[in-house]
Amino acid sequence: MKNPFENRALPLNGPAHDILPVIPDDGTDLPEVAVALYVESGGTITFNTVKGAVRTVSVSDFAILPVGVSRVQATGTTASGIHALMVS
Repeated sequence: MKNPFENRALPLNGPAHDILPVIPDDGTDLPEVAVALYVESGGTITFNTVKGAVRTVSVSDFAILPVGVSRVQATGTTASGIHALMVS
C-alpha cells in the first residue's frame, strides 16, 4: 500500500497520523503531545497545555479542540470519549 505521508515533514495543521483514546489522569502525561483533542460527548475538559498552563474549557458534542495538550486531568473533566490527535 502506498503511504502518502512517507518522506514528508509532519505538519501541525494536519492531517493527524494517529488518534489515541485518552483516559483522563491527574498524574500521567499523554505518551506524546497531542496537536488537538477530539471529544465525542461534551462537557468540561481540564488539561495541561504544551506551555505548561492548566486550562478548563467547555466543549460540545463532537468538538475538536485545536491546542497542544500534554495531559488531560481527571479532576474537572466531565466530557467523555476524548481522543488525542497525534502527528508523529
